[in-house]
Amino acid sequence: MRILLALLFIGLTVAAFATGPIRTLAEGTMTSGTAEVSAPMHPVPPSESCLSPADLREAVADKRVIEPVAAIRAARTVISRAEIQRARLCRYEDGLAYLLTALRRDGQFVHVLVDATTGRVIGK
Repeated sequence: MRILLALLFIGLTVAAFATGPIRTLAEGTMTSGTAEVSAPMHPVPPSESCLSPADLREAVADKRVIEPVAAIRAARTVISRAEIQRARLCRYEDGLAYLLTALRRDGQFVHVLVDATTGRVIGK
């Protein structure tokens, strides 16, 4: 019986992937007037340029950058229906930026850049 259920589950999963993305009724009826803000595309900084967790804590303690929670709140204006998976503080252009990795409901990962000094979204 377990084998039959496993085969049924695998068959349904393959069929779902073959037919394309699965959307909810709310996603299917969304119009362009949603609350999501579009941000300009910027290159994602390489992971070698990111600071260690200890350096992140030091920068926050010295008030050089905003706290990660504030960066997550700023990113939610751009990706309101996604779950933040990781937040890293990286060197970006002439300053620092939070690189937030989020998992959208459709299963795709999205990177959002938030300026670490102002808390403004600078890229998606």
